[in-house]
Amino acid sequence: MVVTHGSLQRARGRCALTIGNFDGVHRGHRALIDRVIAKAREAELTSCILTFEPHPREFFAGDAAPARLTRLRDKLELMAQAGVEHVHVARFDSRFAAMPAERFISDILVRGLGARWLLVGRDFRFGAKRAGDFATLQNHGFSVEAMQDVQFEGKRVSSSAVRAALKAGDLRGAERLLGHPYTISGRVAHGAKLGSGLGFPTANIVLRRPPPLAGIFVVEVDNLGRGVASVGRRPTINPVAIPLLEVHLFDYDADLYGEHLRVRFLQKLRDEEKFDGLPALQAAIARDARQAKEYFLKHG
Repeated sequence: MVVTHGSLQRARGRCALTIGNFDGVHRGHRALIDRVIAKAREAELTSCILTFEPHPREFFAGDAAPARLTRLRDKLELMAQAGVEHVHVARFDSRFAAMPAERFISDILVRGLGARWLLVGRDFRFGAKRAGDFATLQNHGFSVEAMQDVQFEGKRVSSSAVRAALKAGDLRGAERLLGHPYTISGRVAHGAKLGSGLGFPTANIVLRRPPPLAGIFVVEVDNLGRGVASVGRRPTINPVAIPLLEVHLFDYDADLYGEHLRVRFLQKLRDEEKFDGLPALQAAIARDARQAKEYFLKHG
């Protein structure tokens, strides 16, 4: 998959295109992607996605924006796995936000990406002040199609629904909506080594923004095995302003500093708590690890 960023030169080829944030790349997003790929093959076009960084709601709302489900790197990997040939990541800044709808069509869609066929959601809006809609996209030299909402198990699939499930600790519900287990990935950073002192060394991943879930979880880490993880602010000792992901692996004790880990969340054990001193915290971590191991004994 080819990934391009920033400003666009005149397109050399022609594409079947869809546009969106694709946060989580859930079942609804996959339906859009699969339709674009099928159309691209049928019409001998390149399958293409236009997405944005940062998320427009982060640009407008800042810290009040909803928690991201996926970092850009993870989003691109999921798109590549789906079979997309080209993703363009447009920088969403004040200049982009002020772009008139007609210029977005002419400069980005037609000249920059070479769109010959476009698929958007039924409520898609674009351009300055969200002035552009489905009708605006018509009669510009490409065909345009609107896709209806995707339902799964009687529920509309959306990033908001996934966030709500994760916030409630319903990892199975989130996985059903996503079509894949919920994961967080990131690079292991040096920590205070508190976990090692308590007998439970952890790989610490600093999160740039608060994630959509919090608490203590049963997890698996790609290529490294099973464990238990905490997502939170460490209220008992050395509290942090932005939640930290701390992973204790059961059967791996090598140095992981600087490594990029992908952590799959399987089940929530409990909410984060503030304990009365380190002995109580150590006992709680031991219980968490024991419960996580019991989970794996039951689920293989």
